[in-house]
Amino acid sequence: MDIILIPGLWLDASSWSEVTGRLERAGHTVHPLTMPGVGLPGADSSDIGIAEWVDAAVAAVDAIGRPVAVVGHSGGGNVAWGVADARPDRVSRAIFVDTVPPPSGFGISEFEVVDGVVPFPGWSFFPDEDVDDLDDVTRARTAPLARSVPARVPTDPIELGSEARHRVPVTLLMGGMDRETLESELEQWGPYAEEYRAIDDVEVIRIGSGHWPQFSVPERLAELIDTAVTRR
Repeated sequence: MDIILIPGLWLDASSWSEVTGRLERAGHTVHPLTMPGVGLPGADSSDIGIAEWVDAAVAAVDAIGRPVAVVGHSGGGNVAWGVADARPDRVSRAIFVDTVPPPSGFGISEFEVVDGVVPFPGWSFFPDEDVDDLDDVTRARTAPLARSVPARVPTDPIELGSEARHRVPVTLLMGGMDRETLESELEQWGPYAEEYRAIDDVEVIRIGSGHWPQFSVPERLAELIDTAVTRR
């Protein structure tokens, strides 16, 4: 199976390196992406928003020319859902890593903009439950991988228009939440719960990790992705 790996904010294709090799050894063809504008100064990335990220991922699907599984980590989940919306006939499964499908009109989140970009805020910025499985060695190794993203990307609302996206099978690989916990949380999120309920075929699997399992438990994450994409 061809698998497109979409990183979350601040990360590029190399963030998937410990997952990519494992998926390739399982027999898959893997396409980790670096999204437009990552690491560029504000003057060179001011015209890049979430739509351009979705377009880049859709172009990757079109270049492959056959059914693909699309994996999105964190904010990359918005991109993955945009791909499912644009190419529902080409996406065999959409896999979300510690995030959920967004409803149309919603962005990722808000972060401080510095000189026209959103820099990585550092591991200490995030809640303990997101990062407590990243030891000091892992944090020191991975922090240099994080680069700024265009200012518009986190806050641009994603525009979704095809109800066919709800026919795409979905797997939610959640760091610390099982299905019951996630559905209870979603009930507080309004339109996110409506989007979730509209999906015909959705499964929720607890990883048992923080927010960055590609760094903390890459072997388990690769196994779960492999299982999801080979499921019929």
